[in-house]
Amino acid sequence: MSGNSNWQQHLVTAMAFNGSASSNSLRLLMDLQQVSQMAQAFSGCLDPTVIAKQVTDQIISVFDCAFARIWLVEADQTALRLVASSGLYTHTDGSFSRVAMGAYKVGKIAQNRIPFLSNHLAEEPWVKDREWAIAEQITGFAGYPLAVGDRVVGVLAVFSHRPLSPEFLEVLQYLCATVTVALDSALAHQREQQSPIHSSVVVLPLSEQIATLLSQSRFCLVGTERLLPMSLNVLLLRTGEMLSQLQCSHCRLMYESTQVLLDAMVIPDIGSNASLPVKQLASRNLQDWIAAIFDELRLASACVGGTLQTLSGAANQAMLQVLLTLPYPDSRSQTSPLSDREQEMLLLLAAGFRDRDIADQLHISERTVKFHINNAIAKLQVQTRCQALYQAVIRGWLDRGLPV
Repeated sequence: MSGNSNWQQHLVTAMAFNGSASSNSLRLLMDLQQVSQMAQAFSGCLDPTVIAKQVTDQIISVFDCAFARIWLVEADQTALRLVASSGLYTHTDGSFSRVAMGAYKVGKIAQNRIPFLSNHLAEEPWVKDREWAIAEQITGFAGYPLAVGDRVVGVLAVFSHRPLSPEFLEVLQYLCATVTVALDSALAHQREQQSPIHSSVVVLPLSEQIATLLSQSRFCLVGTERLLPMSLNVLLLRTGEMLSQLQCSHCRLMYESTQVLLDAMVIPDIGSNASLPVKQLASRNLQDWIAAIFDELRLASACVGGTLQTLSGAANQAMLQVLLTLPYPDSRSQTSPLSDREQEMLLLLAAGFRDRDIADQLHISERTVKFHINNAIAKLQVQTRCQALYQAVIRGWLDRGLPV
């Protein structure tokens, strides 16, 4: 991925996974390359279970852990449900398939939103089965909350045969920033699909959604709007939500050939933003304020190859520029392998129609709809229709028919 040399440099330092200063540098660079590709593996996917499984599989592959798991918070917010497990254990229906909020360490991490690392798992008082930990030689444990603001989406937990360095939590922080955005977006899409009025829902273009969030600011669109990968779309909306809580004077959404930018000016009025986490800081200087407000978004943007910059004037700090830059591939020169019918199916999927809605609209059977969609999946060499839609969109093969 391009544009992320700074955070990759930081990851090189953070990825002293086994605490050994003599780790093979070539292996470290190979691991780093795989980490930088993790976000792309699930970018655009709208199935939370698929995303979670891809993440746990890759953690096992990259970090050589014993096993890794992801729990998602259930709709009633009282428990977590195990949705993905890779490595030593791959089943999701065991004794920890459902964990009450606040129970065991996983439930406490979700409840308190505090990352945790231990290298003496068998000695921890919260461990349910110490004999199991000893027998399986499970030494290290690291858990990280998947949180969006004050909402918890789930928990990622990693178990290791070897001690984990404290820096490993920093690695998880980078990974979880993107995982959380992807899962939150997929869960929202899942709820929308389950809604009985889904087929009548009209999704506004991104520019109109951001303009609605920033209704008190001067907003303008520069360039021709195009459909973005879901991960980029959600990041831009998250930034818009954050800007709406600040004194944003004006904002521009700019589409360029290989990147999309959100450029805004805000007034860093620390004293008036009581609802923001900066109120919890002991120091009220500008840098602390910036870190508290924007660090989460900065990490998430770095994980998809983008940057979030905050620039203040040297003479005074009355205004702060916030510039979010997100790259996207420009593969329009490639010839689409999809037939007109297959592109039509993907266009209707992108518009939010279900199989039976597409069948009714085109006066064909649901079996025929599935046949064309499966052909598109095979031609694009992906596993799911969500991935097929994503690949077709980022290559510009559906832009001719998508509303903007």
